[in-house]
Amino acid sequence: MVKLATICYLDNGKEFLMLHRNKKPNDVHAGKWIGVGGKLEKGETPQACAAREIFEETGLRAKPVLKGIITFPEFTPGHDWYTYVFKATDFEGQLIDCNEGTLEWVPYEQVLSKPTWEGDHTFVSWLLEDKPFFSASFSYQGDQLLDYHVDFYE
Repeated sequence: MVKLATICYLDNGKEFLMLHRNKKPNDVHAGKWIGVGGKLEKGETPQACAAREIFEETGLRAKPVLKGIITFPEFTPGHDWYTYVFKATDFEGQLIDCNEGTLEWVPYEQVLSKPTWEGDHTFVSWLLEDKPFFSASFSYQGDQLLDYHVDFYE
C-alpha cells in the first residue's frame, strides 16, 4: 500500500522554519526536527496539501514550490511512502503554536546539526545547496538508513 505525503521547508533567506516533533503521542517522528507537512487528503494535489499543512501547522499562507519526490520503501510496515518535498520563500502571516511540536526558525548553518532522520539530513542539504529537482529513494530499517539513490534533473 502507498501513502502520499508532503514536507515543506519555509525559507526566509537565512533560516529554515523547522518543527521539533515533541508534542504528539506515538509520533514516528518523535524528537526529530523536520519541515512542516502531512498526508494528502482524498482528491487533494500535493501543492494544495503542502499549502494546507503549512497553514494548519504554522498559521502562514505560502506558495510552496516542488523541489523533489522521495520514495521511502516500507517506511511503516506494509506501506511505501511517497513524499513530495517543497520549499517556500513566498509566505505571509503570523506564526502560531503547532500542536505537533515546537516551531523554530533555524539558521542555515545550524539546520544540519539538529537531530533528524539521516535521509532528511541528506535531502535538506540539497535544498540548502539549491540542487536541481530530484527523485530519490531512501531505505530504512527502523531509524537506520540502509541506503539511498538519487537522480537530479536540470
